[in-house]
Amino acid sequence: GINVFVVLFIWRVLLGFGIGGDYPLTATIVSEYASVHNRGKLMASVFAFQGFGNVLAPIVSLIVMACFKSSIDGDVLYLDYVWRIIIGVGCIPGVCTLYWRLCMTDSDRFQHLEQPQNNGLSAQSTRSEKLLTAGREDSIDALYGQADMRQPKSFGQYFAEWKHLKVLLGTSIAWFALDVAFYGINLNSAIVISAIGFSGDIGTDKPSSFIIRNCVGNIIINLLGSVPGYWISVFTIERFGRKRIQLMGFAVLTVLYLVLGFAYHQILAKSTGAFIFLFSVAQLFQNFGPNVTTFVIPGEVFPTRFRATAHGISAAAGKLGAIVAQCGFLQLANIGGKSAFIDRLLQIFAMFMLIGFAVTFWIPESKGKALEDICNPDEEYT
Repeated sequence: GINVFVVLFIWRVLLGFGIGGDYPLTATIVSEYASVHNRGKLMASVFAFQGFGNVLAPIVSLIVMACFKSSIDGDVLYLDYVWRIIIGVGCIPGVCTLYWRLCMTDSDRFQHLEQPQNNGLSAQSTRSEKLLTAGREDSIDALYGQADMRQPKSFGQYFAEWKHLKVLLGTSIAWFALDVAFYGINLNSAIVISAIGFSGDIGTDKPSSFIIRNCVGNIIINLLGSVPGYWISVFTIERFGRKRIQLMGFAVLTVLYLVLGFAYHQILAKSTGAFIFLFSVAQLFQNFGPNVTTFVIPGEVFPTRFRATAHGISAAAGKLGAIVAQCGFLQLANIGGKSAFIDRLLQIFAMFMLIGFAVTFWIPESKGKALEDICNPDEEYT
């Protein structure tokens, strides 16, 4: 039959098409439906549920492993059932939400662009946001009514202008730089799991015991920094602003990766506790920082006409960074011995965080602004 890895690859590619398309749409829909005062909080909340998924995955694994514990210890081939069930369970949340997702309508803003005759509907939904934000008397009716008389720019025409292109480059490069480190830092998760005593010994432990201990370890390291970071962002993003949180996150991560990179072996040799602390703080500031904001910002700083496409390009740049980390840097980790090159990799990750910090200055702050104030609708037309 077909190799199981080929089958998984095929289905993961199909999954990527579906989730890859829904990823920017999710951010865009929330952004366009939300009010100016809680838009960032709602978008961050949507993204923060990834944290619960990261914890739920090993919990599901623990439950399935418990059901097959004796069978696996007798014959490890029963693990074939285990991983298939785990993947199958992962489909359930998506299936449960599919009906509501398919029934969800496009925002009034987008419908206005597609059907200009719905101008009044669009105006009604956005006028209150404009007045609450800027205290102005001008209506969206007049704004869109004027715009509809002109020829809209194409995607290429709009982003051919540097003032617009630099925003797209800023969101894309920042997401790319983040994901290089975000996925690459997983190189260290096994070390942290071992340091807290949950890695087990594959040579002496029973197969079920080894896997269960690693699942528990994964839950612990996610709860130490990753999940709290998501929700700190949710509750502070409207106060601090997206750009400030992203700059702060990239700056802190640059420093942490430099410290971990240049003193990696010394820290591990002298204090595993210190290493766990620094690793957890890095996980915290990934999520109370650019991991959340790189999702939120592209959903706000582009015009409605191009918002989902530009967000998709930014997200795709992030996934390119993940490929670089997984396929490129993972191959370098063991140069000179097991984990011997990780200190250099952490130094490289620090450089990417510095790049992310720099390009963030190309991105406008969107806190407290209506979408039509962030991007001047007049600039969408020739």
